Amino acid sequence: MPTYEYQCQECGATYELQESFTAASTHTCRKCQRGTAKRVLHAPRIVFKGSGFYVTDNRKGSPSDSDSSSESVKSESAAS
Repeated sequence: MPTYEYQCQECGATYELQESFTAASTHTCRKCQRGTAKRVLHAPRIVFKGSGFYVTDNRKGSPSDSDSSSESVKSESAAS
């Protein structure tokens, strides 16, 4: 089960709860018992390691491009 962080709208306290995916996203605050605590969403932590993740990276041409260009050069030299 995932751990979610909640923040109270009244007192501003934050705490974590381990709940199922289908649990409600609002609760009564566990600190002050009178405010409504809402689930705090954070951006996921993603780390890209290695090369090849961006379009601007240098990469080799596809094999079909290099094969067709070398074949056209061979046919031109054979024709001469």
